[in-house]
Order: sequence, then structure tokens, then C-alpha cells
Amino acid sequence: MDSRVKDVDEIKTGFLFDIVVDLQTPVDVGDGPFGRRIMFGAKGGTFEGPKLRGEVLPGGGDWTLFRADGTMHLDVRLILRTDDGAPIYMTYGGRWVRPAEVRTGKPEEVDPSRYYFRTTVFFETGAEQYTWLNDVVCVASGYLVDGGVAYKVFEVL
Repeated sequence: MDSRVKDVDEIKTGFLFDIVVDLQTPVDVGDGPFGRRIMFGAKGGTFEGPKLRGEVLPGGGDWTLFRADGTMHLDVRLILRTDDGAPIYMTYGGRWVRPAEVRTGKPEEVDPSRYYFRTTVFFETGAEQYTWLNDVVCVASGYLVDGGVAYKVFEVL
């Protein structure tokens, strides 16, 4: 083994919040050179955890790209507003990988253990009480709900 390799702690996480994003009717841009582009606009939602809670503001969304094999690449930008009025910009990218056998019917009725839906989350804010979010990396596990999408978001410690 390379002598420069060091033994470091395993990655640990701590629960940050649950978020539900209500979605508008998607806009299908069609098949392009990189796959099928579909825009899922956010029309609202909520988030809640031990350190912060509030609402998802309308206007953001997911500029999704579907590969030919059905895998979805996420490119999401949202604005959150905490219950004390602070605006927070939330961005995340990730993958939703669904086996062919779970691509039919209502996707929100499929058990999330039957697919892989993971994201990497970052935040930006100027609100003094939440500036600690500017320096953390988060990961999330997603699943579909009636009318939208939800995530369990964890801070990487």
C-alpha cells in the first residue's frame, strides 16, 4: 500500500431534517444529446428537523436528465425559508436508479428499498444564525410521495 495513505475515521452523519417538495406538472423538453430532459418545478413544501424548520418556496425545481437506461440525474435548486424568516439556498445533485420492474404503476407506491435514490446537498445563506450551513456537506435519501418528492437529509459530521 502507498505509504501516504492514512487511516482516517469512518464517515459519520447526523440527522438534519426531513423535506417534502410539492411539484408542478413537469415540462418535458424531450430527447437531447445527453438524454431526456424534464423540468420538475417546485410549487412549495415543508422541512423540519431538530435545528431548523420552515417552508420550501415556489420557483425552484429539478432540471432532471433521464439516461436511456432509465437512471435519473438530479440537478435541483430550491429556496427554503425557515420559521424565523431566514432564506436558505439549497442545491443538490444525485441519482435515482430504478430497476425495470419498478418503473410501472404509481412510483410513489413503490417501496423506496426497491430503488437507489441518493443526493449530495449544499446550502448557502447570509442569515447569521444559519451560516454554519455554508460549511457542511449533506447527503440525503429520497423517495416519491403523492404530488412530490421527499428526502431524509443528513449532515456529514
